[in-house]
Amino acid sequence: QVQLAESGGGLVQAGGSLRLSCAASARTFSSAAMAWFRQAAGKEREFVAAISGRGSNTYYADSVKGRFTISRDNAKNTVYLQMDSLRPEDTAVYYCAAASSPYATRSAFYYIYWGQGTQVTVSS
Repeated sequence: QVQLAESGGGLVQAGGSLRLSCAASARTFSSAAMAWFRQAAGKEREFVAAISGRGSNTYYADSVKGRFTISRDNAKNTVYLQMDSLRPEDTAVYYCAAASSPYATRSAFYYIYWGQGTQVTVSS
C-alpha cells in the first residue's frame, strides 16, 4: 500500500505561482510513474501532468503546457508541481497519483494510489 500526502496548496492571485509537493511512503518510489490531476467544482477530474519513474519522460495537458512543470526527487520520495502564471481557471482540488509501473500516461485509470488532494484557489 502506498500513501500519498499533498501539500502546498493555497490562495494566490492571478499571475502568481505555487509549488505543490506530494510525499510518497513507498520504498519503490522510483518504480512508479506519478501524476497530478485536478477537479474543479462541478466538473470531472482532469489530467494535469505526469512523469515517468526515473523522471526522463513528462506529459502535460494542453491547458497547462508552458506554465506548469512536474518534477521528482526519488531520493526524497517526492514529486512536485511548479505552477506559474496561474489563472482563475486553474482553481481546483489537485490530486497526486501513483501507478504500479514506471511508464507514465494521461489516463486516470492507470493510477492506483491517490492522495487526499490540496485546494488551489486563484483569484482574479
